[in-house]
Amino acid sequence: MSKTSSLPESVVYEILANPRRRATIRHLTTTASGRTVSLRDLATAIAAAETGQSPPPRASRESVYNSLHQTHLPKLDELGVVAYDREARAVGVCDSTRQVDRYLEGSIPYGLTWGEYYRGLGIVSLLLVVASLAAVPVVEAIDPLLWASGFLSVFALSALYQLWSIRWCFRGVLSEKKST
Repeated sequence: MSKTSSLPESVVYEILANPRRRATIRHLTTTASGRTVSLRDLATAIAAAETGQSPPPRASRESVYNSLHQTHLPKLDELGVVAYDREARAVGVCDSTRQVDRYLEGSIPYGLTWGEYYRGLGIVSLLLVVASLAAVPVVEAIDPLLWASGFLSVFALSALYQLWSIRWCFRGVLSEKKST
């Protein structure tokens, strides 16, 4: 499979079924900011998260290191989700890394994540309330309390929709697993 192809949803869920693969993707897209990291640094970060200790115990680091090197990173590399250089023991992101990471965050139509949607909604609501308080023409015609109440209602309805859609998403995955 090429490193830039789109992954089927079932493969993405299989990837995300393992906590160490999820932690790898999360670390590469957030903490490492998309740059290449050494296997040792990645294993240390994941072991620290798993144990809650910094630095993590040597046995935990070695366990994470071995499972990443022997199982998880080769699988992710084969699927084109990460670029893993076995000789250099270096891990980097691929085009598909962000695609899989979006499933960790949850996404909505138009390629936005729920986090991006809520941040945008919060910024727009804040700007409109401030504009109303600052007596900006047209916006000032509506009381700031109405703006705030309206956007709180949109937040609540969005959260309900998100919970409902996740429920159906997981229900479909479960029924797909039962049929196979």
